[in-house]
Amino acid sequence: MHNKFQQIFPNTKPIIAMIHVQALPGTPFNKYKIDEIIEKALMEARLYKRGGVDAIALENMHDIPYLKREVGPEISSAMAVVAYEVKKEIGLPSGLQILAGANKAALAAAQSAGLDFIRAEGFVFGHVADEGIMESDAGTLLRYRKTIGAEDIAIFTDIKKKHSSHTITADTSIVETAHAAEFFNSDGVIITGQSTGEKASTNEIEATKAKVKIPVLIGSGINIGNVADFLQISDGLIVGSHFKENNHWAEEVSYEKVCQFMEKVNAIRVKLH
Repeated sequence: MHNKFQQIFPNTKPIIAMIHVQALPGTPFNKYKIDEIIEKALMEARLYKRGGVDAIALENMHDIPYLKREVGPEISSAMAVVAYEVKKEIGLPSGLQILAGANKAALAAAQSAGLDFIRAEGFVFGHVADEGIMESDAGTLLRYRKTIGAEDIAIFTDIKKKHSSHTITADTSIVETAHAAEFFNSDGVIITGQSTGEKASTNEIEATKAKVKIPVLIGSGINIGNVADFLQISDGLIVGSHFKENNHWAEEVSYEKVCQFMEKVNAIRVKLH
């Protein structure tokens, strides 16, 4: 297993819970002041920690419609402040993503907030997203990480990302894409279904896991009914929608669902040892 992954996540097969940060200042659906946004994120983080998750990831999913690659300093600074407060209070391994594909901004915010990882889209190859054509940025992103002294921050990279068209790379398999990410020094790849809440292909996960040495995480569609299957074939799970009321990312976190899920995960971990 990748050393950086093990250093960040001491628990085997970590469960990373999503905090969907409320719409930030300057975005169309913003209605809260920054202190209210922070408190909402802290409330969710406390529930997740009490429920026993292994790590937290923050994402600006309410900032609809998303910008492509470039976001303003009002976004990156707000994410840094929110993430810093979450990390300081709960102490769990923490990371963030800034949509859409604002990987440099995410890395800068993570560095300022003292986080452990970011989730990056469009790292290798290219795809067409809701926001338009997303070109790869591995070269510029890793040089930027070196420049700001953030090499201890892991970069986990989506491959064949959800909510995107991959027609232009249809002749490149997900395994080949994972190989490219590994060659370009990704700290781990993330496999998803076609949209938020939709499960990934077990065949794609198993094929990828068999061919690359870096961690393989699953980034969508995980629920209490399929967690046993997906936990066995991956190195970690990112869970968002299932932890919310009505299984919808924009709803409130359900502490009961988190507890039930983690109870099952811990039982599975015992059997896997």
